[in-house]
Amino acid sequence: MPLNDDQNSDSDSSRLSESTASSSDSEYSRQSFNSDSSSKPSSPASSPPKITTFDELMAAARNLTDLTLAHEIAVNANFCIKHDDLPQNSFAGTVKQIVHEAFWDHLESELNEDPPEYEHAIKLFEEIKEILLSFLTPGTNRIQNQICEVLDTDLIRQQAEHNAVDIHGLANYIINTMGKLCAPIRDNDIKQLKATDNIVELLRQIFRVLDLMKVDMANYTIQNLRPYLQRNLVDYERTKFQEILEETPSALDLTTEWIKESMEDELSSVSDESSSSPGADGSSKPIISPILVLNNGYLKLLQWDYRKTIPETLITDEVRLQELREKFNQLKIVACICLITNNMVGAAIVDVPDFADQLKRISVPLLEGMNKKTFDLKEALNAIGVQICSKVNRSLAERGLPTLNEEMQSNLMGQIAHIVEENNPVSSLIDKRIQFFMRSLLALPSFQKNMPTMPGGLSVIQTEMEYVGSQYASIVNFNKQVYGPFYANILRKLLFPEAPMGKAETETPTN
Repeated sequence: MPLNDDQNSDSDSSRLSESTASSSDSEYSRQSFNSDSSSKPSSPASSPPKITTFDELMAAARNLTDLTLAHEIAVNANFCIKHDDLPQNSFAGTVKQIVHEAFWDHLESELNEDPPEYEHAIKLFEEIKEILLSFLTPGTNRIQNQICEVLDTDLIRQQAEHNAVDIHGLANYIINTMGKLCAPIRDNDIKQLKATDNIVELLRQIFRVLDLMKVDMANYTIQNLRPYLQRNLVDYERTKFQEILEETPSALDLTTEWIKESMEDELSSVSDESSSSPGADGSSKPIISPILVLNNGYLKLLQWDYRKTIPETLITDEVRLQELREKFNQLKIVACICLITNNMVGAAIVDVPDFADQLKRISVPLLEGMNKKTFDLKEALNAIGVQICSKVNRSLAERGLPTLNEEMQSNLMGQIAHIVEENNPVSSLIDKRIQFFMRSLLALPSFQKNMPTMPGGLSVIQTEMEYVGSQYASIVNFNKQVYGPFYANILRKLLFPEAPMGKAETETPTN
């Protein structure tokens, strides 16, 4: 996998990185967007419109696959290759099993002939030799030469012509070599191979263990590659995306639309504030901060409909972003439930220790899996309402206070069930406070560890909000580092269309 060791970053990227490290609008002045940009390899360049051929499209797809894989290896410490067999009861699994059984039956009949027919067995030995050689690292010349000598296809074929092939001896050599090359986790598999007498079954099991060893080798490579990728991931991803953009000039269309929508939201917000301010000049063009536009775009991802395509620059983190969005939705519902319950019976239970946490412990298990299509949120909320009414009455009874009557219980359960309705006032309020917290978090310098103040009504989910929020901010800050120059070019064109283009827009960088 080609990696860019160059640690240089272009001026646009530096400016955007500095902007993400500060909430000050002045750091993202118009001057920084009109200034010249270097044309280093890591600088994004706008390509002129051209007709994209099929080969170019396939090359771009391969680049995207490499980019996504490298990103996943670097950011996901648990990422590994798994050996997944097809389900035996599936059509594909059944076909595979039938074909394999037919092959091994045919091989067995050939070896049982008098004299034996070795041609298919020789081809298997040739394949095994290539697999064993693929496991070797540079400098292992002795074992490489030995494998080539023992599993010499021409020699084995000559021996076969004289019916002098020691097929069991070749199999034992293969097993011993596999034992030297395999990971410790495969030692038991090697022992089982040594205990297998039937030569056809032995060859069959050799290939099974070799497949496992291939997966082990791939994961070993990933483990060794991860630290290098982590050190060079920003430059690698930016360079790789530039290759995609050169192959497919439309590769920033969705990103541009995403930023444009965010900019229009910010312009609308600024215009509303200006018009409501006394003495405001309605004729003046509102000035907005590019970094606020970008952060607003990131906040939109918390409410993104992931059935539609995500912006191209965020595709490597799509699954993580979707999982975090679902987690935020779950936390919002928990906060709504606690707020509604406290508003109705707070005066009576305000002194009960950890009562809000008890409500959370009731709600969270019943909201697990709410991102699945089969999940019925209304049914879950009804069940939560029933349990909370029971919990509230039990707490009130323990303190010798009047319990909730049927009308009050029905009212409480109804308000909890209505959380999912559009424009629900409690849900809207909690959502605004979550958005405010996340906006404040994204505005913090990336090196600052302190969390912003948690808005009222969110204290019950504060620990979870800070944890999930820090995960989200980490994804956002890294994304800004990688794609900052691309975003800078898009923002410059959208915010200052009359400004002259810098080099990053007019020159294609040489790699």
